[in-house]
Amino acid sequence: MKYIDWFSEHAYKHKKIVDSLSHLKIDKIIEYFDYDNMRQKHSNFCPLYASNSKCHDMKKLNCYLCGCPYFRFDDNGLYLDDNKNMVYSYCIKNYGEKIIAENKIHQDCSKCTIPHTKKFISENFNLDWKNIMKYVTRP
Repeated sequence: MKYIDWFSEHAYKHKKIVDSLSHLKIDKIIEYFDYDNMRQKHSNFCPLYASNSKCHDMKKLNCYLCGCPYFRFDDNGLYLDDNKNMVYSYCIKNYGEKIIAENKIHQDCSKCTIPHTKKFISENFNLDWKNIMKYVTRP
């Protein structure tokens, strides 16, 4: 699946859930996105829910920011690095690791838990997920 396809599909699913919670206060909306609650109530929100797996190894994973505002991507490639590898995604904070295969570089965020904490979500909160994520892809 292309990054942009995931991004668009996820934004749609996220908006549907948030719209149904619009009567709640912000802290309750954030709490609602707790991994265990989401797995139970919205099993199709994340493919990992079906196997009771988490994308990040953390006790209290919050799924509000599935995706991170520090992530940047372009399915056509962003730039060539010094070794002539095409970079398709990266982290502007240089967190996580890079996966290099066949002259292609993709960001590996699996060891970074920053966007899945209530503190980070609260500091970056917006009811519109796409607004939080507005810089991750080129317009």
